Amino acid sequence: MRLVDGPDLHSKITASSVIHIFGAGVNPEKPAHKAVYELSARGWAVAPIHPRDAGATINGFPIRPSLDDGVSPEIVVLFLAPERARGVVRSLILSQDHNQFPLVWFQHGAEDDDAISALKEMGADYVIDDCIVVNSNTNDLKCENSILPQTWCLQIASEDGDGCSVWSVHSSENAELDAPSTELEWIGSMDDLESSKHTIPRYIRSLKQESETLLQLANRLAN
Repeated sequence: MRLVDGPDLHSKITASSVIHIFGAGVNPEKPAHKAVYELSARGWAVAPIHPRDAGATINGFPIRPSLDDGVSPEIVVLFLAPERARGVVRSLILSQDHNQFPLVWFQHGAEDDDAISALKEMGADYVIDDCIVVNSNTNDLKCENSILPQTWCLQIASEDGDGCSVWSVHSSENAELDAPSTELEWIGSMDDLESSKHTIPRYIRSLKQESETLLQLANRLAN
């Protein structure tokens, strides 16, 4: 169902803790990059997704190469060309629980008729002809359940070329990283670590000791 500016849309935005932004990379001139700053300033944790810039950070938040299988986003914002937006929507339809489907927000220029028709057919909520940053600023919307600062993890290949991996834990409060010079093996928040079906999070979870929290495990492996 198409949502327009009003109480229903505002409630859906403010009740969400994390906003996934497809197309947010390291170029500071791009609207998607600026959106990370704008939305996080209002209390939302932001999950930028950009294959080329994955492993770097924007305002402390890690850029993922893609949305991991098993991760269930609340709001998906598309700063993409229409054909790429269509691909993301298709992937969401195939991977997400249709009873807990995310709100899909097409930023100006991302609208795709096929994607919108598919969302209409399944009864999923979506937004067109609006900007999430402008909407949030105009209506003074803020995250009601902020989880900031957000802890997140990174695993990259060792620079020694010995086949080993380097695991590290970071905070959105102060992380400033460029894309790694070695292979990016995995990156994501603690929530991603808990739910992702990616091989690395699954392996990390298998190392959890009795009575140990996932955060304690992540920090132990980083030491």
